[in-house]
Amino acid sequence: MRFASTVTTALLAAAALTTTSLGLRRVPSSVDSLTVLYPPPQPEPIVVTELPLPPVTLSDQVGSCTPDINPHRTGCILRDSGLQSGNFLPDGKYVTAILSFAGAPAAPDPASIYTGLQLILVKVDGTTFPSGDPWKCVTCGVTAANQAGQNAAMDYPQAFRDGSRVMSGTNIIDCGSAQLASSSCTPANTYIYPIRWNNLADGSGPGGSIRELRIHPDNVHLGFSSISFTTDGKLTEYGYFSRISFNPSPSTGTPLTPRYDLTNVTRLFNPAGLQPITVQGDQISYNPDAISIGELRGFSGRGSEITYVGYPRESSNIDAFAADLTTGKIRRLTSNPEYVDPIDVSPDDKWMIIEDTRGTGRQMFMAGMRGIPPITDLVSTTASSSTRNNGRRRFFEPFLLDRYGDRGTYKGQKLTEAGDNSPGSINDPNWNALADPRWSPDGTRVVYHQEMVISPACGGPNPLPCPTSTASGGRIQRMMMANFTTRKPVQLPPVAPISDVVPWGVPYVPGSAIPTRPYPSQGVYTLKGKVTGSAKVNITENSSKTAILTVAVSYSGYSDDGLNFITGTESVTSTNLSPTLNHVDWYSRLTSTGQALSTKRTSPDGFHLNIDVLLNLFDANGTLTTTINGQVYKQPANGT
Repeated sequence: MRFASTVTTALLAAAALTTTSLGLRRVPSSVDSLTVLYPPPQPEPIVVTELPLPPVTLSDQVGSCTPDINPHRTGCILRDSGLQSGNFLPDGKYVTAILSFAGAPAAPDPASIYTGLQLILVKVDGTTFPSGDPWKCVTCGVTAANQAGQNAAMDYPQAFRDGSRVMSGTNIIDCGSAQLASSSCTPANTYIYPIRWNNLADGSGPGGSIRELRIHPDNVHLGFSSISFTTDGKLTEYGYFSRISFNPSPSTGTPLTPRYDLTNVTRLFNPAGLQPITVQGDQISYNPDAISIGELRGFSGRGSEITYVGYPRESSNIDAFAADLTTGKIRRLTSNPEYVDPIDVSPDDKWMIIEDTRGTGRQMFMAGMRGIPPITDLVSTTASSSTRNNGRRRFFEPFLLDRYGDRGTYKGQKLTEAGDNSPGSINDPNWNALADPRWSPDGTRVVYHQEMVISPACGGPNPLPCPTSTASGGRIQRMMMANFTTRKPVQLPPVAPISDVVPWGVPYVPGSAIPTRPYPSQGVYTLKGKVTGSAKVNITENSSKTAILTVAVSYSGYSDDGLNFITGTESVTSTNLSPTLNHVDWYSRLTSTGQALSTKRTSPDGFHLNIDVLLNLFDANGTLTTTINGQVYKQPANGT
C-alpha cells in the first residue's frame, strides 16, 4: 500500500444504520430487513416558529442604530449579520447564537458596546430579559483585560451544562459562578479564554490549527478537526479527541494568558488499521467496518459514539456515520443518495436531526444509482461532496429520523413539511438551513438557523432571480425552533466523564509528522460482488507516485446486496489545480437492473468538472445523467 490523501474528508458526509452494522444478515428482498425488524415511526406533529433577533440597521455607520430603531438601545444588526445559532442552555429556556452588531454610537455612550461579532442568548419562551429584549448580549462590553488572547473564531457556540460557560469557536466564554442568563453575569465578570492545541515538541508557538469543535456530553472532553496539506498539495483533514484543561498561568506557547489547553489528544485515524479499500494480491476489497473519519460532526446523546462524515458506502453517496469510542463499531446513520452533513443526536440517543439535500435532486445526477461500490470514490469524493452547494446558496433542509435511519421507503420526516412554500414561510425554498441543528436538553425541541439566497448565487449572470426578504428589516438570516408538540420531556442523569483513551485511535505526539492515508498501489485488480458478479478495477498513480490519478472499473453483473445488479464501465481521473481546486474527467456508461432499472451516462465526450472545495461553484463541460425507472436526473446548470 502506498500512502496519500485520497479523499477531501472535510466535506464528506455520513450514512444510516445497515444490517451489517447491526450484526444482521442481509436478506436479498425488495423490502429491506431493517424495515421488518424496526418499523418506521409514524409522522408526528411539528410546529416551527421563528425566534426573535435584534432589529436591523441598513448602515454600518457609527450611530446608525438610533433609538427609533431600537428604543432599548441594546444594539442593531445588519441584514447580513453573520448569524449562527448554537445550542440550548441546560434549562432549555435560552439558545446561544453569534451575530455581528453594527451602527452603535461612539464611546462613551453606553450603547457603544453593541458592535462587532458577539455571543448572545435568545429566550425561547416568549418572555424578555430585564432590558425588555428577548435577547441578551453576553460578550458586549467585556474589557480588554478580560479577553486577552481571544481567538477570532466564534462559530458553533455550545453551552456547557454548568450554564456559566459557552464554547464559541476556539474560545470559552466564562461567567464564573454566575449563570450566563442571569443579571449577575455582567461584562465585568465575563472572561473570554482562548483554546490552544499544542503541536510542537517544545510547546512553543501559537499551537495547531483547529476547527469544527464539538463538546462531548461529559463536558470535559471535546472533538475537533484539523486541516493540513499532503505532499502533493491536496487538502486533507483528520478528526481528534481530547480533554479540555484550564491553564491559569501557562509557561510555554502563546498566548501566555489564562487559557484552555487540549490535552491527552488522540488522532482518530490509524494508518496501520483497516482501511476502506485494501488489496491482497490481485484482489481488491471494500471494507465497511473500516473507520475513516473525515470531518468530525459531534457525539451521540449519551456520548458513547462519535458522529462523522466518512468514506462512502455507495459510490458518490455522501453519508454520516457513528463509531463507538471504545469498540470502534460503526453504524451507518443515513443512506439516502443525496448529501448529508449537519447532524445532532437526541439526548436519549433515540432520534437524530440531519440537514440534507434529499428531496431537492441536487446530487441525484451522480449518486442516484444504488449499489455501486465506492471504488472510483478513491478519486471522485472531493467532487461529489463539493457539488452540494452553490456558493452561499445551500440546499439543506432539516429532517427528523429515528435511531435506525433510512430504510425501505422511510426517509425521515421533514420538519417544515407543514409550510406552504410562500415567500418567508418556514419552507420557503429560498431559505436554506445552515449547520448545526441542536436538540433541547429535554428532547422536545430543535433549534436551527437559515439564510436566504443572495447574489451571486442568484441574479446577475446567474439564471435564478434573487428573492426579496420578507423578514423584519430585510434580514437574510433567521433562527428557527421546531417543537415536537406531543412529546414528553426526557429526564436523564448527567453523562459521567469518559476515558481519555480511544483504543482504535493513535495518541497524538506534539511535533510528530502528519500521517498520510493508505491507498491501493497501481495495478489491475478483481473486486468480487458480495452476492454475485465481479468488477475489474484498474488503478493508475500520478507521475510522482504520491496519489491515485485514475480509477477505471468494468462491472459484470455486480451485486453486493442482491437488489441491484451493475453492468458497464466507469472511469474517473482527478487532478488538483490548487490545494482546494479539483478537476475531474468522468466517463460513465453503467446500467443497473433488479430493484430498479437505472442508467448512469456521461455525454460521449465525458463529464469534466472544476470544483473548489471551499467555494462550491459548479462549473462543468459535458454531462452526467442518471435515469431511474424513467425519472431523469440532470446535473445543475453552471452557476446554480
